[in-house]
Formats: sequence, structure tokens, C-alpha cells
Amino acid sequence: SSHSHHSRTLRASACLNQLPSGAFVQHLLNFRIMASLAGREDDVAKLLAANAHLGTKNLDPGMTDYVWRRRLDGVQILNVASTLDKLRLAARIIAAVEDPADVCVVSARPHAQRAVLKFAKYTGAQSIEGRFTAGTFTNQITKQFKEPRLLIVTDPRTDFQPVKEASYVNIPVVAFCDSDSPLNHVDCAIPGNNKGKLSIGLLYWLLAREVLRIRGTIAPTDPWDVPVDLFFFKDAEDVKAMEEEQKAEAEAAAEGWDATADQGAVAAEYSAAPATFAAPDASAAAFAAPTGDSWDATAPEGAPAEGQWSAAPEGDATWTGQ
Repeated sequence: SSHSHHSRTLRASACLNQLPSGAFVQHLLNFRIMASLAGREDDVAKLLAANAHLGTKNLDPGMTDYVWRRRLDGVQILNVASTLDKLRLAARIIAAVEDPADVCVVSARPHAQRAVLKFAKYTGAQSIEGRFTAGTFTNQITKQFKEPRLLIVTDPRTDFQPVKEASYVNIPVVAFCDSDSPLNHVDCAIPGNNKGKLSIGLLYWLLAREVLRIRGTIAPTDPWDVPVDLFFFKDAEDVKAMEEEQKAEAEAAAEGWDATADQGAVAAEYSAAPATFAAPDASAAAFAAPTGDSWDATAPEGAPAEGQWSAAPEGDATWTGQ
């Protein structure tokens, strides 16, 4: 029996030695990634479309396990399978908090403020967008003092102050981390592009959807009726243009104007057969052209005789150039 076991070990070693070690490991990693992404193709397509998998050219040592490979231009490619897995883990952590108001979402990055507000609206969490006042978690004298049980930040580097204060009072931290994000005092890191406005909005939308599914608000297999566009950052110019368009549509609806009906009426008017012109009346006969060749019969008074156009008209001494 020992001899047969030894022979099987030798055959397995020989089979493994036929493949290069790097290619064999890469094949196993690709197989694990494809197996973990089964049934989540739509979410993967959304992440790729929003460039949530693109990191930076810098790499923090703590984010090495979340990087799939490096492009030729030096940009780190994040593993989308790890992103989806960590989103589910973070959603379970958030859903484990009994009171949703005990969850605090913080973001100092302008592109993430709209996503933070929408996430807090749909999940019932607190939100601190913009500048974070120092001492919010540690100084009880301040008016903005909060005692959350869980903290969610968009970028550990930009939101370093709330992460630092959370470590003082033992508040768990969930953070969206790019390839260059420090993981100090971060308990659950979600790898993803936390600098693009589309990527930030999509990550918060996916996290909110997973939280609602775990809580039972929506079915796990049903799509969420909230569009992801609501979580995207919008410039002031875009918001103003959208408001003007909505105002114009409201005014048109109040006046009862139907653009489709007007276009149909104009098309019908131009496609109709031309109307027949009526015969001229007697008043137009005075303006009729003379018949025949006697155009001199209608010559105005004072005009020169036929063949004498060089002669000066009567009563005008300057005609001859004098």
C-alpha cells in the first residue's frame, strides 16, 4: 500500500511539473475568480462600465491581495470578485446593527456627497458630508457629537480624521479602498475606485441594495427599483439645465400644448394638395400687361418718343450734363 501511495504521489508530481508554476497558479486563480462571479454577471458589467476596477499607479502593501494584475502603463487592476464579496460582507455587518441610525456614513470627497446622502436616505443611516468637525466622536461638548456603532467612509486617506477618532472609541470602520489607500484602523476594506464619480455612486448603490436585501426590504432575486443614476454626482450646470427642462415641460403641460399634435398638423398641412387659384377680378385688369407690340401706348407722361431716348426730358436742364 505504501508503494502504491508513493507511485500516485510521483505521478501527480510529474503532472504538475509539466506546467510552469506561474501558469498553473494563474490558472487556479482565474478558475476561482470565474467560479465566484457565477450568477453576478450584471453586477460585474456595471462595475466594469463605471471603471470601478481601475486603481492608481501606486500600491499600498495592505492592498496587494485585492489587486488582480498591473497594466503596462502602471495602473493597478482591482479584483472585481473581491469587490463583490466584500460588498456582501459589509452589507451583513451593516444589517447586523439593530438601529439603522447607529450607522454613520462620512465623506469629505465632493463626488461622493450625493451618494452618501442617498445611501443614508434608503438605509436609514446618518450622514456627514463635506468637512468633518474634529471631536465629533470624542468630544461630548460639541453640538455635532455622535456615538455611532458603525462608521462607513469613502476614502481612508481623505477621511482620516473620522477614522482616527473611531479608533479611539472602538467604532468599527468599513471603507472603500483604492489601490493606494492605507488600511490603518480599517476593519472591512471594500476594494474599488473611490475617486471616480461613477464608481463611487455605483459602489454605494450596490451596498445599499445588498443591505436592503439582507434586511428583507426587497427580495434577493428582484431588481431594485431605484436607478443608480440617483447616486451619481451631478455638476451645478447639469442640475440647472435639468431644472430648466423640467420647468419647460411643466409649463407646456399646463398650457395643454402637445408637440406631437402640432408636428402632425404641420405635416398634414404641407402634405395636402395645393389649392386652386381663383380667377382675377376686374380690379386687377388695370394692372394687366399691354397686348401686342405697342408698348409705347402705355408709356408714362413725359417719356421721350420712340428712338429718341437720348433726348433730355422736358423741364430738366441738367439731363444733358450741363
